[in-house]
Amino acid sequence: MVHAQFDPTARQLLAAAAVEAKTRKDLTWQQIADVSGLSVAFTTAAVLGQHALPKESAEAVAELLGLDADAALLLRTIPTRGSIPGGIPTDPTIYRFYEMLQVYGTTLKALVHEEFGDGIISAINFKLDVKKVTDPEGGERAVITMDGKYLPTKPF
Repeated sequence: MVHAQFDPTARQLLAAAAVEAKTRKDLTWQQIADVSGLSVAFTTAAVLGQHALPKESAEAVAELLGLDADAALLLRTIPTRGSIPGGIPTDPTIYRFYEMLQVYGTTLKALVHEEFGDGIISAINFKLDVKKVTDPEGGERAVITMDGKYLPTKPF
């Protein structure tokens, strides 16, 4: 049976324990994703409390991290989503995404609506990929691909 959380506290505590275990075992998010059988972005989000894992994935991740059966069960519950508390984020990396949306949010909205019409881009039917590429001008660049299903607004 599928179960849902109504209070994010349990998943937040589990996320902290999972990250501690990941650090202690010197694992990468990709190694955790490999045992889950799912993408690194989805698995990372799930371990950090933003998605539910299927039973087999939850059990494999819990075993790899040395977490108990209760943790595996909790990894399967549908979380209360939203990992950034109210207000402007203070973590520099998260803040830069906030800043990008402050600068380009209305541009993205205008371009999406011009291309697709009135609607939204789903964050549920969604894929995320992060890659590091060499910058021809020196250094490195982050290429972040967000791929969400377009859902048109339906008048009623």
